[in-house]
Amino acid sequence: MFPAMRVKIVGLDPHQQYYIAMDIVPVDNKRYRYVYHSSKWMVAGNADSPVPPRVYIHPDSLASGDTWMRQVVSFDKLKLTNNELDDQGHIILHSMHKYQPRVHVIRKDFSSDLSPTKPVPSGEGVKTFSFPETVFTTVTAYQNQQITRLKIDRNPFAKGFRDSGRNRTGLEAIMETYAFWRPPVRTLTFEDFTNMQKQQGVLVITTCFGT
Repeated sequence: MFPAMRVKIVGLDPHQQYYIAMDIVPVDNKRYRYVYHSSKWMVAGNADSPVPPRVYIHPDSLASGDTWMRQVVSFDKLKLTNNELDDQGHIILHSMHKYQPRVHVIRKDFSSDLSPTKPVPSGEGVKTFSFPETVFTTVTAYQNQQITRLKIDRNPFAKGFRDSGRNRTGLEAIMETYAFWRPPVRTLTFEDFTNMQKQQGVLVITTCFGT
């Protein structure tokens, strides 16, 4: 998934073991189309039938709270597909639908039902976070040539499409200006996972998502 979602987590029990996982859920029951003359997304009908649930378990799992809190947790290896017969563990989504990524922090003793092919378990030891700025619309082809160029230039998986000899103008020049820009940090409070007492913690997210 590009741009990748990255989160910074604090407030965990440093000695407790946790899984970090992500799933992606529909925002609504609609299908969309892009209207070129108005440059807007419009509802085009009802959503397609739901696909089997898939959960991406972060490859650094299982790890202590101390380990998670000392790093920025990146989901840059998460892969998406619209192939409902996928057997590679990719998250399956319908094209032209709106989705919301969710990050789950799961304490080890609540992870018995954690599986890439089952819904995320629920309970006191599971905390789920979602952020409205990360809602996105799935496409199999970009609806805007500038966005196509932007992804070719910025997606590390699109190196084969680049022409290193061409001049950088227009949108490319603008993006060079923002090469070292980082999005503002988003902070939300949540209750700590410790069993002995409830303390206040925060989850911080940095995203590169836009409308």
